Formats: sequence, structure tokens, C-alpha cells
Amino acid sequence: MTSPLKLAETVEESQIAEFFQASIGKWRSERRYYTLPSGETQEMVSMITIRFLEQGCDELQQLAQMHNLTNSASLTCGAQVIWQSNNSVTGRKESKGSTLFGALGNILYRDRGFATSKPVTATYYFTNRQTLCLRTEYNGSVFEEELKLIGSKYRTRQSIISRAGEQLMIGQYLEKRLES
Repeated sequence: MTSPLKLAETVEESQIAEFFQASIGKWRSERRYYTLPSGETQEMVSMITIRFLEQGCDELQQLAQMHNLTNSASLTCGAQVIWQSNNSVTGRKESKGSTLFGALGNILYRDRGFATSKPVTATYYFTNRQTLCLRTEYNGSVFEEELKLIGSKYRTRQSIISRAGEQLMIGQYLEKRLES
């Protein structure tokens, strides 16, 4: 008989796999960051490519090793996100890179965080099948994110960054799929 805890993990893992698969493709991400409390804004445009990662693939095995997981094939699925960002006002190239995500239970293992190049973990849950919520904590900061699939061509994201209980930044994103 399957325990209720194991069944819950299976449901979470199934939902994250579906969400990652529904996100595969190339996206144009337009976003605005609000610095609090000043309200200063920064506008960015990114080109994002998302790839689904199957359990046992080389990338997930490397990610499991980074996190010292005893079984390098334990991550059930994942995604690779590659991006290139430009400031939409100045046109200046801001950043480019990639990150790996791997799921196990209700934890997402990442090879890097938003504000660190070190491996981090995030807890995740779904408010519905199209809305993924993440909470990541490191270096005294909390990163809360919501990603929502809207049909097959759009996603919205919102990120809130806090430190010591005070919100420091809000990021709002509209992403349009360019190709699957």
C-alpha cells in the first residue's frame, strides 16, 4: 500500500513534470523590476529557451551530485533554462546564462540561485495545474515566485524578494512563446 506522503510526492512530481513539459520552447520575456520603497523601475527583455530534462539524464545526475544526493538518478525530472537579457530602455546587454532545475518530492534543486551562482533549493507547490509557486531562501533573503501558464502561448511570472521581513523588489513578467 502506498503511504499518503508518497502519494502526495507523486502528485507534486507529476504536476511539475507536466508544467515543465508545457513550458518547453523559446519565449520572449518582458519584465519590469520595482525597487522598494523608492519605486525605481528597470525594464528588461529576455530571450529564453526551456528544455525538459528526463530522469537520469546527464544534467540531472550532475545536479544531484552538486547537492550531494546519494542517488544521482533520484531527481524525477527537470528543466534547463537558457537566457539572454537586454535593458529594454538602453538596449544594453545585461546578462546571459543558464540554470538547471531538478525535482524530487516538493523540492526543486537548482544549480544556481537568482542572486548567487551557488546551488540552492526551493520548495514548490501548485495552486492549480497552471500555476507554480516557489519559495527559495538563502543568504538571509527570501525569493517568492509565481509562474502561471495562460493557454499555450503565454506565461506570467511575479517575483518578490525580501530580506528581514521587508520587501525589497518586485519583478513582473509577461512571456510570449515564440516556438515550441
